[in-house]
This record gives sequence, structure tokens and C-alpha cells, in this order.
Amino acid sequence: MLADWSVAIVIGLASVLWVELVRDVYHLISHAWQPLYRLHAWHHRVFRPDLSVVSDEIYRKAHWYNDVPESLVMLFLSLLPVGIVEGLELSDRGLAWLGAVYTLSFLGGAIARGTGIARADELTDLTHRPGAFKQLPAQWWVNRPYHWRHHFDNQKAYYCGTLTIVDKIAGTALSLKGKRIAVTGASGTLGRALLLQLQKRGAKVIALTSKPQAIVLKDSSSPAKTLVWQAGQESDLAPELEKVDILILNHGINVHDERTPDAIARSYEINAFSQLRLLELFLNTVRTNQEIPTKEVWVNTSEAEVNPAFSPLYELSKRTLGDLVTLRRLDSPCIIRKLILGPFKSNLNPVGVMSANWVAKQILNLAVRDVRNIIVTINPITYLFFPVKELFSSLYFRFFTRSKTPRFNSAFPTQGSVPSETVRSSPKSP
Repeated sequence: MLADWSVAIVIGLASVLWVELVRDVYHLISHAWQPLYRLHAWHHRVFRPDLSVVSDEIYRKAHWYNDVPESLVMLFLSLLPVGIVEGLELSDRGLAWLGAVYTLSFLGGAIARGTGIARADELTDLTHRPGAFKQLPAQWWVNRPYHWRHHFDNQKAYYCGTLTIVDKIAGTALSLKGKRIAVTGASGTLGRALLLQLQKRGAKVIALTSKPQAIVLKDSSSPAKTLVWQAGQESDLAPELEKVDILILNHGINVHDERTPDAIARSYEINAFSQLRLLELFLNTVRTNQEIPTKEVWVNTSEAEVNPAFSPLYELSKRTLGDLVTLRRLDSPCIIRKLILGPFKSNLNPVGVMSANWVAKQILNLAVRDVRNIIVTINPITYLFFPVKELFSSLYFRFFTRSKTPRFNSAFPTQGSVPSETVRSSPKSP
């Protein structure tokens, strides 16, 4: 009996998951196939950047042209799990209809909003409610900041409606196109590789380096925008950080077997304290509803957080950085990703076994799938130990520390902040 009920529950959940996948794939196709986009584009005409409605009439039409057809497709395809279960003659197969019942709630809500029933939008259109963001974009489900990016960051990404599975598979859970991305340690092997791969994905890259030479990337006829700075002079970069969407903290030093007071000071200053000062400067630039979902920091802490690197001061300083970033994540007004990288060949590690270019590609492949702890290594132990370490460190810091400042103090972006791509994609009235 218990086994039968377990199978029935799995069937019911699978039917719900199926219709969610249908909805997200339908949405994705709507942006790729012009006949469907003519209907879907009404949805993109509705909202201002603060998610207030441009026109009640357009809002209602958008549901008849987009949400109702989408729900009908979901309802029709919800019969597929029913047919499969019936064909297999499984016991307790009534829950196979759960996906259809679930879909009827979306269809009913779309009809209610389309007919203008009072408060229907408040009860059934949760990802489009106006108001200041009080959460970061969620990782596994779609909340308001996550979906806001589909409207006002990049309409060719962030397609999902409830769960983010399709975006993760398609690599559309984070858009890099057009983003202003600054990389520290830009003259290093990984820094150059990251700049090159980011540029290939359509990002506007900024090289932050301690060396006076301009950074010229492979196959580029002109130097990348290069800013020269030194550890201890982080505040000089503050005006530039205001204009940056994603900051990648990648600079570091490895004193190898040294243990002098100077080696200790340099290791902690460059590998930890300098990065933390830049981190705080950048977090102070996150002020508006537009910046909460679109700004990010990526911090290269290395797998030295959990594994020996045979360079004690490198390990100690990187672990300090890693723990303090974990602590800071608890109150961060934007997403902070960690880069947990294994040994790649570079000036810091000439015996590294991985290619820096390959590592950079994997970092971006995981980032666009919204992985928050990006692990790239040949060491399987890191994939096991790091998530456990990060979980318990985060819980420990959460239970035994507290913040006295608000996490979010956002103001709405102005209407003029709508990207030109969004404006161009709006349809003409039929």
C-alpha cells in the first residue's frame, strides 16, 4: 500500500513538473518563432521598470493574447502523462491528472486577469507585483527579481515561470550580453582568459591590473579598457565601480614556501584584505531595484578553502577570504558567487594541470546556469567537501552573528532606465 502511494505521489509531482517544463519551453519558443512572439510581445508592453502597469487595457489584452493560449497548450499536453500512465496500467493513477488540475489554476487566473476581475492580479500574478525588492534573484524558483530581468535586463534569457530548470539547462539563467564586467588580476593568465571568454559572450570588459601596460586580447585589434591600480588604492576605483555590472575579484599572490613577516603581510593584504575592500566598495553601489538583480560579485577563493595547496600562506589567506565572503553573503544586497578553482597553469602555479582558457570557459558555462559556488577542478574531493564546508560555515555565521544595517535600501529605477533593446522589441498596436 505504501509503495503504491509513493508511486502515485511521484506520478502526480512528475505531471506538475511536466506542465511547468511545457510552459517554459513555450515561452522560449515564443521568443524564437515570430507568429508566437506577436502574441507574447503584448506581455512585454505591459510593465514599467517598477513593475507598475502601463495601461489596464494592455494588461488585460496581454493575458488573452499570451497567458490564455499558453495555459491551453499546457492543459492539452498535461494529458500526455495521463495517457502514459493509463497505457502502463499503473495502480493509483488518478494523480496523473494533477498536472491538468494545476494548469487549470493558471488558466483560471489568466481569464480572471483578462476580464479585469478585482484583485485577480494581486492573487495570481505574483512575479509582476510592483514594490521594492526585498530578496535577491532566487536560484531554484522564480521570484520577482528573477523575472524582472526577463523584462528589463535581457528578453532572450530568464524564461522560466516557476522553477528555473529550463534556464539552467539552456544556459539562460544569467545573461552576460552587454554587461559591463570588470576583472582584477587582468594581466594574469586566468584574468586574460576570463576577459577573452567574456568578450566572446558579448560582455563589455574592463581590465583592472597593477601593471602599466594596456591589456590586448587575442584576435583583438585594440586594447581592452584598462585601469591601473594598486592594493591599498581601492578607493580610486570607486567611480568606475559605479558603472560596473559584474565585478570579478581574481587578483592574488603566492609566496610559496616563504614565512617571513613581509610574506605574511603581503599574502593577507593582497589575497584577502584588498579583495574585501573592493567587495565593500562594489556592494555600496547597489542601491536601486534595477541594481539588486543585475549587479554581481564573483570572488576567486580557490579550492585552497578546503584542500592543501602546498603553500601555507596562500592557503591561510584564501581561507580567510573564503570565510569572510561566506559571512558577507548573509547580508549582501546582490549575488556573490565563489570561484573554487583547482590547479591551472599560470605564473602563480607553473605546474598547474588545467588550461586557464578551459577553466574560464567552464566558469562562464556554470555562471550562466546560475551556479553560485562554481567549482572547476580535477580533484573529486573538492566537489564533496566544499558544499558541506560552505553549508556549515554559513549556518554557523548565521546563528552566531547579526547585522545592524538593512540588507536592502532600494529605490525604484526610473522609467528612462528601460534598455533600448526592450523598447525596440515592443510591438506596434494591432
